[in-house]
This record gives sequence, structure tokens and C-alpha cells, in this order.
Amino acid sequence: MASLLTDPLFEISGVGRPPNKNFYYFSVTKKGVIWRWWKISLRAVDRYSRPGEVKESHQDFLDDSWMQSEVSVVFGHRILLYTKALCHGHYDYLDHLSDSLLLRIINYLELEDVEQLGQTSHRFRQLCGSEQFWEQAVRKCCNTVSDEVASLALEVGWRRIFFTSKLQLQKLISQRAAGQQGPVPTFRFGSSH
Repeated sequence: MASLLTDPLFEISGVGRPPNKNFYYFSVTKKGVIWRWWKISLRAVDRYSRPGEVKESHQDFLDDSWMQSEVSVVFGHRILLYTKALCHGHYDYLDHLSDSLLLRIINYLELEDVEQLGQTSHRFRQLCGSEQFWEQAVRKCCNTVSDEVASLALEVGWRRIFFTSKLQLQKLISQRAAGQQGPVPTFRFGSSH
């Protein structure tokens, strides 16, 4: 599993909280942490300030209350807790898997579980709502997907196709073939597919 981990394990950058305008960068690598800062000031006295950098091992970071305080102030307490967990060796392997592999895994979940997974993080919300996921879901629940349905899905989206009954799909495809464009009706999950 360790081979799945890429370097850096985590990185974040941003501007300090007002009135601070300094720019900060924090990174957790496999071997340690890197804290960088660039002083941004309109004062002439600070014009020639150089950027700063501190590199520490994981253990040194865990013992360094000053750097932990800086990370917490700039990026928040949740980021501090997450990076401390990384330094302790508690890795989130799912974060390091490719989207295509995660989509294959998600495809085995029940729809209710997919909805809950989508609420856990921004990345999972994007994956669980993606056209690729819904295309997989349609292809999984239907033995075959006709070219007409696939073409319609490109227009209205695979999620909408998933929640539309077969009868309504046939009606929509025939309207489309006749040149009539009407609204795509949607039905709750469990209607005849």
C-alpha cells in the first residue's frame, strides 16, 4: 500500500488571515514537513525581506509547538490535525487512488451508500455526481444501452437517464427522432427501468 503514496503526501498554500497579507506554503512529504512564508508588505522597511523556509522531520514537527501553531492559525485546526495524523503514519489511501479506480469501487456500492459517500469530501461529491459514475450506473442496471439512449444521455446527462422510466425514455427518443424537443420527465428511483 505504501507504493500508492505520492510525494508530497499533502500540500496547501494561501494567504494569512487579515490583516496579515503574507503568503504561506505547507507540505508534508514522506520524509518530513516544509513550511515556507513570503512577507507581503507595503512598508518600505519590509521591501527587501526574503522568503523563509523551515524543513523538519515528522517527529520534529510533532514536537514543534511553534510550527503547529503557525499551521493552525494560517490554515485552520482541521488541517493541523490532518497533517499531524500524516506525520504519525496514518495515511488516507483513498485520497491517493486515481479517479478511474475510485469510480470502479464506487460502482459496487448501493445508491444510498453512494449518496452518503458523496457527502464526505469535495472529491467524492464530484465523483459521485460525475457523468462517468452515472453512465456506469445506467450500464450496470440495464443489460444493453442503445445508441439512441447514449446519444440522449449526452444531451440531458446520464443521471437523468438513470432516474427516467423506460417508457418515458422511449417516448423521448421518438419525440427526438421526430424533431420535437420536450422536457425530460424524471421519476424517483425504483420506477420501471
